Amino acid sequence: MNFLAWFFEPKPFNSGYLPAKDGHDVFFMEFGNPFGKPIVVTHGGPGGSCKAKYARVPKGDKYRIIMMDQRGCGKSLPAGKLENNTTADTIDDIARLLDFLQIKEKIVLRGGSWGSTIALLFAEKYPERVEKLLLSQIFLADKANKYWMNQESSLFYPDMLERLYQEVENPQNLEDAYSALILSDDAEKQSKAVKFYGNYERVLGCLNPEFLDVDLDEKTLASTRIYIEYAKNNFFLSDNEIMDNIAKIENIPAVLVHNRLDMSCPLIGAYQLHKKMKNSKLVVVPERGHVGKLLYKTIDKEFCEFLRNE
Repeated sequence: MNFLAWFFEPKPFNSGYLPAKDGHDVFFMEFGNPFGKPIVVTHGGPGGSCKAKYARVPKGDKYRIIMMDQRGCGKSLPAGKLENNTTADTIDDIARLLDFLQIKEKIVLRGGSWGSTIALLFAEKYPERVEKLLLSQIFLADKANKYWMNQESSLFYPDMLERLYQEVENPQNLEDAYSALILSDDAEKQSKAVKFYGNYERVLGCLNPEFLDVDLDEKTLASTRIYIEYAKNNFFLSDNEIMDNIAKIENIPAVLVHNRLDMSCPLIGAYQLHKKMKNSKLVVVPERGHVGKLLYKTIDKEFCEFLRNE
């Protein structure tokens, strides 16, 4: 990758909104070469948004890099809207975006964290449209991960998890309890939902963890509202949905990059995925946390190698 490219934010050559559907206007951007190989980038969250820096890929001038803000996220409108906002809707919107842009050739899918979840689910529904998978910080959105977050993470963060439960009146169902807070009209309750449940996954992996106060602006409120709604509904997936359908994409070439000590998404998910995908490469990064400089450096290196023959 051109070293100087990191000092300049890529500029989109095309951006706009998909035709409205189900009360949602979905925002998209395109970067790079309008005639290049299409790479679709799926952002994290749920509740995150696409950023221009995601268009920084090896040999970026050779690719047509496409990304969208999922429903209610980023520049998509209305912000934070929960109605008609499910994982299946996101998969449908990616297909609609490809059709809208008249992309008929196979695509490369790039996703990290929740973005890896979306990329895998899209590939399983439309394997004929996917040529390669470039995934990092693998999140399978299954019951095992929920149990880790709500129970087993106490092995390393007993004090933080205890505080998470103590902050709500009905700790028997953590997601329902925090959903009630974030959906209330009380700013103090909303702030509590953002500070604690909204930030717990960021706490995991910290050596000196603490729940920090967060400015309650509309963007943060919308993002957290979507995140908690998805978590409350088990990400609108059946348990083990990705792995139960992995045979549909087991032969698609894939590279998986994951930190060894990722406490938000434990390595076991990436490892299990790799064992089932016959044409995959798993790169375990000797780093802690869900993100990190060495992780991103490794992603660049591995993806450059993976795309070399394109």
